Amino acid sequence: MRLQVASWLVAQFPAPLTGLRATGPHRTAQRRGTLGCMSIHENLLGGPPPTHLPDDPEPRELLASGAAPAEVAAKYPASSLAWAQLADDAYEAGRVVESYAYARTGYHRGLDALRRNGWKGHGPVPFEHEPNRGFLRALHALARAAQAIGEQEEYERCSTFLRDSSPTAANTLG
Repeated sequence: MRLQVASWLVAQFPAPLTGLRATGPHRTAQRRGTLGCMSIHENLLGGPPPTHLPDDPEPRELLASGAAPAEVAAKYPASSLAWAQLADDAYEAGRVVESYAYARTGYHRGLDALRRNGWKGHGPVPFEHEPNRGFLRALHALARAAQAIGEQEEYERCSTFLRDSSPTAANTLG
């Protein structure tokens, strides 16, 4: 949709615009397919940019090597990924309340990380960016456990939040 609107604008107002003289850096930008200072890839609807959490490879690598998620969470308590793995393991073992507690911890750790990285309470958190996956997995686990214990309102809120943050995560995680 954004690209269609931008393409329509470029077609309606080809660079350089009539009556305007393009000089300096704007002239180069106009030759690259932009309109004035606005890139055709800019979000024309005014939504926030995607949030990309910084990479924290140590917990991910420990989990991938088979380390116990409880040990990883103890060593890296800010890692949403470790808490999400604990939530998944507890859920699969039928310990739903425990899963809920682990998922809630990972969710809140993820919210803290998102806020530290410029997130303003809404906007895309792409699943395609691997460091975001711990938060998104914890959010999914929280929705799943909330539904299992009968917290329908929280299930719906978390499910909507997951879809709004990353449709890919919502589809991939179930």
